[in-house]
Amino acid sequence: MFSLVKENIRIALNSIKSQLLRTILTVLIIAIGISALVGILSAVNALENTISSNFASMGANTFSIQRYDFTIQTRGRGEKKQINPIIGYRDVKSFTERYNFPDTKTAVSFTGTNAAEIKYKTEKTDPEASVIGVNENYLSNSGLEVEQGRNFSVFDIENNSSVCVIGADFKKALFQGLNPINKIISIRGAKFKVIGVLESQGSTFQNNEDLRVLIPIQKARSLFTQAYTNYNISVKVGDKNYMESAQDEAIITFRNIRKLEPKEDNNFGIRRSDSLLSQIASLMGYLDAAAWIISIITILGSSIALMNIMLVSVTERTREIGIRKALGAKKNTIAFQFFIETIIIGQLGGILGILIGMIFGLIVASIANLTYGIPWIAIIWATLISLIIAIISGSYPASKAAKQNPIESLRYE
Repeated sequence: MFSLVKENIRIALNSIKSQLLRTILTVLIIAIGISALVGILSAVNALENTISSNFASMGANTFSIQRYDFTIQTRGRGEKKQINPIIGYRDVKSFTERYNFPDTKTAVSFTGTNAAEIKYKTEKTDPEASVIGVNENYLSNSGLEVEQGRNFSVFDIENNSSVCVIGADFKKALFQGLNPINKIISIRGAKFKVIGVLESQGSTFQNNEDLRVLIPIQKARSLFTQAYTNYNISVKVGDKNYMESAQDEAIITFRNIRKLEPKEDNNFGIRRSDSLLSQIASLMGYLDAAAWIISIITILGSSIALMNIMLVSVTERTREIGIRKALGAKKNTIAFQFFIETIIIGQLGGILGILIGMIFGLIVASIANLTYGIPWIAIIWATLISLIIAIISGSYPASKAAKQNPIESLRYE
């Protein structure tokens, strides 16, 4: 039995070699379908990894008060949602003074500019650095860690000290390998002493998180005086079991600050970091579903093409089938020969498709600065799907070859 299987595999391999161009084209057709599956799922997986890691760093025990919820600001039929007022400095100042829920830390921040030129002696950055005004709780509430130096102290914030914490990329951009601690940098002509360097955060969608400068919030307000500045409030709860209570207290406090009547809706948004992560995960689920639909359509075309090519192969080798049957080959032997041939071609296409798909996903992740990971689930599914394609596409041609009449096959020209 084993010798018969081995002989059929040898015949199948010889047949593949004799029709090398057709085999290559067939393998490429299958590879395109499989690479579409692996490539799209790899890119979606890289996007999901990046977003999840960025939001997960905030922790499950933080929530933020923002101008809007994380939703689209328009409705159907041209109906507009309520335009919420910005969260101004008076709002955040009142909130920090009134909100006294136990074991919580409130962080306040705003982005002064995303296009600052930072100088150190004769060195300067391109005007692409961000400058953010923060208080002493910003780093801990945002999940940021200081790699060198220290965080802001309450004294730094309350006394408007001219100090700053910089992103990791400034060590190369300005200091060229020198220790940045205690060095003096210039922002819009104002001098700041570097007291800390953040751990590297990487880039997301061309937004470099390592090229930002954090300064005390009052210093930032004196440098960036544009009107209608929107502030951010983030609250970290020490015990996540009290998360709901802390959030309810924050809503009541901010409603009082906004002087809203009991029947009025909130004119601000509130978002927990874990619920935002869940919402993003659900969106990623839709992307996964879309990727599967596109890939399955492509793979269906590949399986039809493979079956068609194998049927052509059976027709062309009708005389060979007749000779083998005349020499005593059984129906199962003939069917197994063509079936093995289809399996080999299908697996070669699957392997090539997986490699192309992984390379495609890696390229997309590199261009978009996403966190790439090997898509093991996609690879496993691609392997199984390529096997299923081969089984389905090879079953009918193998059955047709096995049922041929040996006398009519010998007469075939």
